[in-house]
Amino acid sequence: MKVSDLRGILTYIPGFREKTFVIALDGAIIADDNFSNIMLDLAVLRSLSIRLVIVHGAAHQLREMSEQSSVPISNADGTGITDEQTLKLALTAANRITHEVLEALASNDLRAAYTNAVIAHPFGIVGGVDRLYTGRVERVDTEFLNQLLEKGVIPVIAPLGFDGDGRTFRVNSDGVALEVAEALKASKLIFVTNHSGLVRNGKKISQISVGEAEEYYKKHKADIPEPLVSKFEHSIRACRNGVSRVHVLDGRIDEGLLTEVFSNEGIGTMIYANEYQAVRRALKKDVRAIRNLIRESVEEEELVPRSRQDILSQLPDYYVFQIDGNIVGCVALHVQPDGEKAELACLSISASHENMGIGQKLMLFAEDAAKQRGIKTIFLLSTRAFNYFQQKGGYKEGTPDDLPAARREKYEASGRNSKVLVKQLT
Repeated sequence: MKVSDLRGILTYIPGFREKTFVIALDGAIIADDNFSNIMLDLAVLRSLSIRLVIVHGAAHQLREMSEQSSVPISNADGTGITDEQTLKLALTAANRITHEVLEALASNDLRAAYTNAVIAHPFGIVGGVDRLYTGRVERVDTEFLNQLLEKGVIPVIAPLGFDGDGRTFRVNSDGVALEVAEALKASKLIFVTNHSGLVRNGKKISQISVGEAEEYYKKHKADIPEPLVSKFEHSIRACRNGVSRVHVLDGRIDEGLLTEVFSNEGIGTMIYANEYQAVRRALKKDVRAIRNLIRESVEEEELVPRSRQDILSQLPDYYVFQIDGNIVGCVALHVQPDGEKAELACLSISASHENMGIGQKLMLFAEDAAKQRGIKTIFLLSTRAFNYFQQKGGYKEGTPDDLPAARREKYEASGRNSKVLVKQLT
């Protein structure tokens, strides 16, 4: 890894710190030669104060055990019928894999624990056929998992569920990962498999919205490799149910997990929920609400005063965050004459909605809008909240020399002596 790579990682850390990532490892990846490197990648993520939960599959090992023992199995992935002999082999395979994962984590000085946090009930009778020992996730013991996470312990979850009577059921690992990610309100669900991400017209898709993914899945399901169908089905469900980002990537690529998490391009496919559904461009009717929103910050000299005419004259630059029809946040993005720099300004959140992540969402929205316009550098001026922008937004302190000439003249004339913060957009 190059020094430049490390610098790139540092820009992501403020947004990822203390967030929860659910890592879904296919059994085939655990058997792959690159598995030890994946564990190193997880150690890097954990060192950055990212909370990790590991869910693993067992289909690959179950098939191998069936062939070696000449014991036929009813199905390998936990979605069909699970008879008694299949359950016995599945228990052996799952326990063996869990032990391998725990060993690998221990070798990287990471504390972990095998859990029984998945509560399941029988899948039941479908089409007149009893699924026997195949189960369906009923709920996830989030209190138990959060207790482990708060102590820095990585929960390891096998594709097994338990009911109140102590009976064990096989459950599909993709489904378990989805349920765990939803229950823990994870920031990311990452499927690590032995296939590349979504490919369209011979080209890998790096990023796709959940709406676009759903449409593609409906029309082109037959074109998706069979092992990935389940991944994308569960990815779409995860994004629809509150998980912001879902990644599907090839775990056989060295440092692939870190590249996927800490770069815009990645190596796989990222499906993202529409986090910005509450953000829209400001309208003329919103000017009064914006002025009311920033009034307190202006009085405390955090923001410069803006008259109604000031806002109207640059209205296309303003965006508002709306909840239930009420404007609770705003931000402005002023593109500079050179077309390569833009100023993030007027970020303000109502007192009743502070500490809800709205400011960070508006920041990210503005940055995405800047990227779409080809902006290379975004800067802001701050007298009071500079620490927030550095910690939450990954901004670095600059100097007045970083400002475009016209903006620097205004800066010097204001006499506010604001700190100049800069962020490079890649």
